[in-house]
Amino acid sequence: MLPDPMSVVAAEPSAAGPAGPAGPAGGAAAAATAAATGRRRRRGAPVWLLVVGAAACLYYFAQELRALGGGLGLPLDDSWIHLQFARNLAAGLGLSYNPGELVTGSTAPLWTALLALLAMLPGNPVAWAQLAGALLYLAGIDATWRLARELGLPRGLAALAGLLTLGTGWLVWSALSGMEVPLFVLLSLWGMIVHLRERAADTLPLAPALLALAALARPEGLLLLALALGDRCLVFGGGGGAASAGDAPGERARWRRPRLGQLAAGALLAGCVLAGPLLFYRLAGGSFLPTTFGAKGGQLRHWLPNLQYVYVVLGIFLRPQPYMTLAAGGGVARLVARLGSRRDRGLLPGLWLVALPLAYSTISPEGSKLLAGNFGRYYFPLIPVAVVVGLVGMEGAAATLRRLAAGGGRRAAAWAARLAAPALAALLVWPTAIDLWQRAGFYALNLVNVEQSDVRAARWLAPRLPAGAVLAVNDIGAFKYLLPNRVIDLGGIANPELRREVGALTAGGLPFERAMAAAVARRRPDYVAIFPAWLPHLAAELELRPLLRLDIADNVTMGSDQLVIYATPWTRFPLLQPRQPAPPP
Repeated sequence: MLPDPMSVVAAEPSAAGPAGPAGPAGGAAAAATAAATGRRRRRGAPVWLLVVGAAACLYYFAQELRALGGGLGLPLDDSWIHLQFARNLAAGLGLSYNPGELVTGSTAPLWTALLALLAMLPGNPVAWAQLAGALLYLAGIDATWRLARELGLPRGLAALAGLLTLGTGWLVWSALSGMEVPLFVLLSLWGMIVHLRERAADTLPLAPALLALAALARPEGLLLLALALGDRCLVFGGGGGAASAGDAPGERARWRRPRLGQLAAGALLAGCVLAGPLLFYRLAGGSFLPTTFGAKGGQLRHWLPNLQYVYVVLGIFLRPQPYMTLAAGGGVARLVARLGSRRDRGLLPGLWLVALPLAYSTISPEGSKLLAGNFGRYYFPLIPVAVVVGLVGMEGAAATLRRLAAGGGRRAAAWAARLAAPALAALLVWPTAIDLWQRAGFYALNLVNVEQSDVRAARWLAPRLPAGAVLAVNDIGAFKYLLPNRVIDLGGIANPELRREVGALTAGGLPFERAMAAAVARRRPDYVAIFPAWLPHLAAELELRPLLRLDIADNVTMGSDQLVIYATPWTRFPLLQPRQPAPPP
């Protein structure tokens, strides 16, 4: 059962409450109370939250089976890219896409390593990837609960944070997508939880090592790591201890010099975690950054944040979490107001919410190539943090409502508060529930779009394409995973040298499509599979002959509404005649 809406402010000792009576006995009592409160905060999420989260995953999975006629699929071509890297890694071929060609194309080497372990298990790798994603999603719900408790939210608000997080359609979508999002959500949340505990206790920071692991799940984790080290420097002492509502402290808080030895030790631990993968990136790719960074067009474009980009990013949060997105600003302000008080928990969650969009805005291209990932997926891991910080901003209002409901003589106010509580809870949850319901249909459409294009084209080629033939493609995921043939990646992730060559030709004044045609002609692939809308003149430039046209109905996922497979003039491997199935007995 869901908790009573009136329990949003639990009756438990407050970290902002009185310090206790003076003297050793009073100090011991206060310490015991604080320890008991800490133990309560460190308990896991209620089981009902995990049950509801599992039900959400099963509902989306049922939509998948319905959309694909009982089969399994993935909602992005990028998901197949992860599986291909993982398969080669499991086979002892290293981080390669085409066997024998090491490439730094994975932005999530930790997720690749996990998928490689799963690839060794019997059964369908897609099923294992989706199961792993669902389990990580459930663990992320628990971590959201724990983060809320570490920030001092009572059990009721922490449960609401978990409910809003599990009900966010994009996070359920991510759980079954085969992508690294749920792994990064879990590691980044736990990194913040451990950071909050260590900051409060002023102990040796081990959180940087955990955040470095998060950076191996998504490169944005490097920014979170830097913010965590900076937050350890924002320590204040001497405050009189603000009340639970954030009232003024009785004594001015003063900045306390950070312990540089602790910070250096934490940074060293993080460096040890990151050293291996970054060294591989440097040796194999010539840069500490993955090839995806250049393929997506990431480079410094503005010295100051682009507020138009930030405005677009707000839309990613507003649909599933309109109230929490608006309240998050108040939550950040509340975290700032707590600095130097007994409820000081630092600024890391608020800094993370604000800094990531501002940082990306300085390197993102304009227009349709906005650097936010498919459907804004680079920002999905921020949704649980936005929910928790939003509820921090609403904590004072919730406490007031609780006090009114428990009011002794003012019966009218008490009854009004008791009636308002469930209505307000429903108001907060309603947009998220609607988004969860509607996003399931969108997830099914994503699956069908990928199935109708890349997957269908690869399966059409499978019985026809000789093993020695080389394919040049826009989307490398399903083509390479479902076919044994070598692929040439026109996007430059698996073939960064092609992107560099095209860049050099365009810098010399050659139009982009002519530069691409020259680069393709130099490599002489046997067949080309592209979205013509991306490269409308490439077929004419290279005199390509169309073999198969696939229209993608109601396309919202792929790069264009049509995918075409072409034969090149220099092909060495004519298509084979597929074997006819034996007649039924």
